[in-house]
Amino acid sequence: MTLVLSNEDVESLLTMPECIAALESAYRELHAGDAVTRRRSDCMTSTGRDDGSVYGFKTMDGVVPGLGFSAVRLNSDIVTWPKVGNNRRRVKVPSAPGGRYVGLILLFSTANGEPLAMMPDGMVQRMRVGATNGLGAKCMAREDASDIGILGSGFQAVSQLQAICAVRKVKRIRCFSPSPENRTRFAAQMSEQLGVEVVPVSSTEDAIGGADVVMCSTNSIEAIFFQQWMEPGMHVSSIKMPEIDEAALKRADRVGLHFGHQSPDVVAARGVEAEDHRPGLGWQASRGFDFSKSPKLPEMLAGAAVGRKSDDEITCFINDLGLGLQFAAVAGVAWRKAKDAGVGHELPTDWFTETVHP
Repeated sequence: MTLVLSNEDVESLLTMPECIAALESAYRELHAGDAVTRRRSDCMTSTGRDDGSVYGFKTMDGVVPGLGFSAVRLNSDIVTWPKVGNNRRRVKVPSAPGGRYVGLILLFSTANGEPLAMMPDGMVQRMRVGATNGLGAKCMAREDASDIGILGSGFQAVSQLQAICAVRKVKRIRCFSPSPENRTRFAAQMSEQLGVEVVPVSSTEDAIGGADVVMCSTNSIEAIFFQQWMEPGMHVSSIKMPEIDEAALKRADRVGLHFGHQSPDVVAARGVEAEDHRPGLGWQASRGFDFSKSPKLPEMLAGAAVGRKSDDEITCFINDLGLGLQFAAVAGVAWRKAKDAGVGHELPTDWFTETVHP
């Protein structure tokens, strides 16, 4: 039987330590050459709307044979780039019927090829991003890091704090986001969830001054963290290429990357240009920085590269581009736990297989 899971199912099943462990295993396989993944691919066309939006069809896939899973993640999106406050952001519009988004993960067995599960990508997406940055901090933050500043209070910020608390003994967290209501709500929610006081503050400087780890967690396609805020021993973590300013990267002692893809493969229809592909924005940020010597996360986890050499070093980790391999690892955890717990809806696998040679 092929299992169908909802985001609510996935959220109830996944824990951050499990996701971190699954991804670390996958990255070690990737470094050894046993697991494989491909660069994300984006197809973009006009929506025919007058709001500057673009239709994007996004796919990424990967195979982790040691875990027994392969997966493809796909999104059918309406994307806009509004300016919110001082920054331009990448914002998906929930335009599907019922005001909903469209993102799916298809999970397969590497033992016999069968389709094991289908699920929305939302909660897996959040957990795999958080776990990736958690592993970056595991490799690059000081061992005694305990004071955390986070910029952002949205959907992704939840798993960023879950992840840093999973890899370091966190004692204090300060949060800034432009919306007082959002940061206050977020701080209360995360204080209860983590058992660590999360304090909402009114400026970036109040959030990151004296912090051991700064976590950037926004949908901005422009820089939100700048050179003048760097301090000896600090680790700065970002979930998107442009969040850390190029001058800050150049000042850092060490800059680590997720995998070094830095931008997706893009096929765009005539006359279509996405804002986050313009010079200096989004995927085109920090083009003056030489990333060729930056250690990659699989290398650091495998011991083939060093993430931090001393407590005084300033380090940065850029989660430059997602990998399909991540969805195989994390969705695989969700499937195994769902099977054990009897969660989800089963459909006949025959519906998704065929007797005709494809």
